[in-house]
Amino acid sequence: MSAAAIYPGSFDPLTYGHLDIIGRAVGLFPRLVVAVVSNPSKQPMFSADERVGMLEAEIAQLGDGIEVTAFDGLLVDLCAQRGIGTLVKGLRGAGDLEVELRMAQTNRQIGAVETVFLATSPERSHLASSFVREIARLGGRLDHAVPPAVERALRERAGS
Repeated sequence: MSAAAIYPGSFDPLTYGHLDIIGRAVGLFPRLVVAVVSNPSKQPMFSADERVGMLEAEIAQLGDGIEVTAFDGLLVDLCAQRGIGTLVKGLRGAGDLEVELRMAQTNRQIGAVETVFLATSPERSHLASSFVREIARLGGRLDHAVPPAVERALRERAGS
């Protein structure tokens, strides 16, 4: 078992699916870095700092072996800076596998970084941040998808 791993994502917004993967990864790795991708080209609903804050609030009870950081650039560069050679990625279905497998192969080729895939729990496999943002914009139910504090932030930002 590797001593540490990085779980990257946009987390825009944080969902129960993300928390599922985080909780299980913490059980596998004594040290977990949750890396918030600050990709402005995707026009995020929340800033990287806001997403870091939401994550920190929701995972505070998981202990000292977990940290949250924002990053720009190549994920393999963050791995090298932190001395971590393992990524954790969640898979919701076959579509995710195709995309994530290519990214894993690229990361191994350019940065000697291995990827561990965790299948999302079936009750969370339908969750996607893009769907959650759309539901928030249209005023739909979110209690099944995000923690209460995230739902409040979404409602405020979406004006619903």
